[in-house]
This record gives sequence, C-alpha cells and structure tokens, in this order.
Amino acid sequence: MTAVEFRESQTGRTAGNGGADDADRAHAGVVDASVITADDPRYESLRRGSNHRFVGNLDYVCVVNTTGQVVDAVNRAVTEGRRITVRSGGHGFEGAASTDGGALLDMSEMTRVFFDPARRAFAIEAGATLGHVYRVLFKGWNVTLPAGECTEVGVGGHFVGGGFGPLSRRLGSVVDYISAVEVVVVDEDGRARAVVATDDPSDPHHDLWWAHTGAGGGSFGVVTRYWVRSPGTTSSDPAELLPKAPGTWRTVNLAWPWDKVSEQDFARIVGNVGDWFEHNSAPGTPGAQIMAFFYASHRDAGILSIGAMVDDAVPDGADVIQGYFDAVCDGVGIEPMRHESVKPWLYFSAYPNYGDIGNQDVRRIKIKAAYLRRGYKREQLSTVYRHLTTGGEHNPYHFILIGYGGRVNTVDSDATAIAQRDSIMKAAFMGAWASEAEDATHIGKLREFYGDVYAETGGVPVPGEINDGSYINYPDADLADPRWNTSGVPWYTLYYKENYARLQQVKKRYDPRDEFHHKLSIRLPSE
Repeated sequence: MTAVEFRESQTGRTAGNGGADDADRAHAGVVDASVITADDPRYESLRRGSNHRFVGNLDYVCVVNTTGQVVDAVNRAVTEGRRITVRSGGHGFEGAASTDGGALLDMSEMTRVFFDPARRAFAIEAGATLGHVYRVLFKGWNVTLPAGECTEVGVGGHFVGGGFGPLSRRLGSVVDYISAVEVVVVDEDGRARAVVATDDPSDPHHDLWWAHTGAGGGSFGVVTRYWVRSPGTTSSDPAELLPKAPGTWRTVNLAWPWDKVSEQDFARIVGNVGDWFEHNSAPGTPGAQIMAFFYASHRDAGILSIGAMVDDAVPDGADVIQGYFDAVCDGVGIEPMRHESVKPWLYFSAYPNYGDIGNQDVRRIKIKAAYLRRGYKREQLSTVYRHLTTGGEHNPYHFILIGYGGRVNTVDSDATAIAQRDSIMKAAFMGAWASEAEDATHIGKLREFYGDVYAETGGVPVPGEINDGSYINYPDADLADPRWNTSGVPWYTLYYKENYARLQQVKKRYDPRDEFHHKLSIRLPSE
C-alpha cells in the first residue's frame, strides 16, 4: 500500500473504529495521517528523537492525528508484519522508538487538552507536551498537575511511566490523577481496537488502567489520551477537578565553588541532604510542601549546588526552604553564593525547552537512576566524590538527588503500577555530549560511576534498607545486562518489584502477540 492509498483508505472511517472520541475527526484542522518514507525530505527530521544517540532506520513514520488514524496505522503495520514503535515527545533515553525497520507512530500532533464533561475530567492527548498542558490548564481553569518540569516532554510516555515533578512532594505522583486512559491494543487475531480503561474497579478493563499508572510506555499498546482529575473529587466544575495552580513560584539556589570543596565538605553537604530528606518527607508536613534537590557536575564544570522551590502561596514556604539550607550547610566550612527568584507560574512551568539537558548539538545522553529510602552511606559518598573529581579534562557528568516522598507515599505500593511508595529521593547519574566518537568513553565512565556506588549490591540499587530499585522513566538497559548487573536480581524487579507478575498478566490479555516490545518492555508470562 502506498502512502497515498493509505491516506485515501481512511476517508470516511466511522467513529466506531476509533474509540471514545473519534468524532474528533470532524473537528477543525484535523488532517489525514501522513506516511513518510526514506525518500521523503521530511524523513530525516522525523526519524530522530531528542537523544541523538539513537536514529531510526525505519520503513516509515506515520504522523497520526486521531485515535481512528492510530487504529488504522496499527492495523496496517500488523498486517504487513512490521514492528510498531511509538513516539510522543521523543525524550526516550534508551532509543525504544528508534529501530531498524518497522513503523514509527509519531503522536506529536495529537495535542488537545480539554474538559470532558461526560467523564468529569480533563482529556489530554498523548502528543501534548508538559508545557502545553500547563498552559492550557492554567489559562482555562487555573489548575495544574504534579508532573515534570521539562517542558518539551510528551505526556504519552511521561504519564505512563509514573511522572513526577516540583509539585509531587506536595500533591503526589501524576499517575494518582489518571482516571482513565485510551489505548489502541492488538487482539489475538491481529486486529487493532481502541479501549478505554478506567480507575473504576468494576471496569472490565481496570487492569489496563492500572498498568498505565507506572509501567512505562511501549508494552501494551498505543496510548492516545488520558483523562485526569483529583482522586476522590465529586465536583462537575472543571475549576475544582485538579489542584489550583501556583500564582508565583519561588526558586532559591546555593552554590559552592567546586575547587574549594574538600572531600570532607562534599560528604558533609550530601550527607546533610540525605538526613534532611529522611526527617522531612512525611506527607503533609512542612518539609513536604517544598521540592528540594542537590546537583553536582563534574568538578571540571565548576558547579556544586543545592536548591529548593515552592508555590509562593504556601504558608512559611520560604522559611521551610531556609530550614533546608541551614540543615545542609551545617558543618560546612565554606560560604555558598545565593540566588533567589520569584516568577509567575507559567514562566517557570512552561518556558520553552526548560529543564532539558544539553542543547541542540550536545544531545547524546545516557542516564542511570535509583530510588532512595535513606541517604547514601559514607563509603558511597567517597565514591561519588572520587568520580566527580577525577578523570581528565572533559567529563560531562552530573549527579543529582531529587526530592521525592511526601504525598507520593500516601498510596499503597500495589494501588498503581509504581511499587516505590516509601522512597524519599531519586538519584540520577547522567551525561550529555556531542560526538558519537565519545560514546564508548562516556557511557563506560557512567557505568563505572554507577557500578562503584552500588558495588555492595552487585552494581545496581537492589531494594533494601537504603535502595528501592530504579525509575522506568529513566530507563537503563544496563540493568538487564549481567555484565553491569551482577546482583542476581532481575531488571524487572528493580523497576516493578512485586507488581511485575500482574503487569505480565495485563500484557498477556492486551498484547498477546507481543506487538509492542523493546529492551525493557513487560514480557509475556511465558518469557
């Protein structure tokens, strides 16, 4: 079938083929799906995502605009025996959407955000970016979600992987607000259909909803839209269905000159960070009203800092931030520099490209992650210091501790697919560089860094007293490689713990042919 024939075959499709809202085909501005092959001048742009390490050699890219078009595209790919991959914002860290051969569904034009009175919820299409979602929710109803701060990330993958952000300690994980999800799945007979799954335990598709509250993308089907509202709300007023957005947002940073920070000072700072989170992450407490973090580049780049941020309307929020700074600076022998700003909410939450690492040239990215139940031990801090202060002249590495816990931890570990519901921080070990020739060097150094920090547990953060596995939205294929994971604990336990067996049953029911798969996708029970 040619691209023209494929577009023409969709003309006049009925709403029944497209799921919950395929009448959207009639709304102004909808165009037919575009099928873009290698001989099309657009192909070179569309086969690339945000991470320049991965460039797909695809049979074609299909740019879809409606659920019905997604159903058609999936049916075509299955009929032709092509692998199906999906991209919304394109921020995949392990190249799950960049394959040799196959069909890539580009969801980036499905961007509508609107109030759906029938479901008493906001509908958000999978291609909408976080910045766009924040703008629409704020301008229309003065509400928001506790999602991430990288404005160009697409919600399609962010939500399903258990997204979190600056408001999560105060308001919870974004998955706690998902009331329904529309997914295009492929049945045993190879036919695609759209299914709407809800948080209602009596819904026959309830398990499919549950799987989309933290299992990560690319395992069950193609998410076309989410519906979100605050858990337990009974209102029909859209302005009351989600938390009120901040009016202004306060951000404060302290920074030390790296060349003056001794190993003792470093251990004191990071140890104090861990201690503060251990004692200030209980839901509803003053400390849980703020987001706080620690950030260190390699010493080459000269940046070592802590920061905190808060809705400026939170009572005594600025005092809580100061309390965090006082605790972290206790016993540190050098004075930090201070920078503080108060910005309107949209300037912080929706500013273009905010939060992304690197730039349009420096975009070869590798990330490794961990959940933390407690702060690092002193030996681990010595290891972190060593890796951040040695290694030559060009070391594009970052070590980040990000506040977690708070209201996130009010939900049971099996109520959603996110099993980590008693952690206090997330750790990220990451790097970004420009040249393909540097891949082996930088990836190798990050592997050594991470493996040395977790040497006591086989090179990975095995769940236990301090660690609680890893975060699927920061996917790391090394966890599935016995060269780098010598713990004997499989990758799926690190990501999903006891929830994995249930996720496999969902996979068996909704993707029995394993049409949707990648390095870290949920496996069928037989595997």
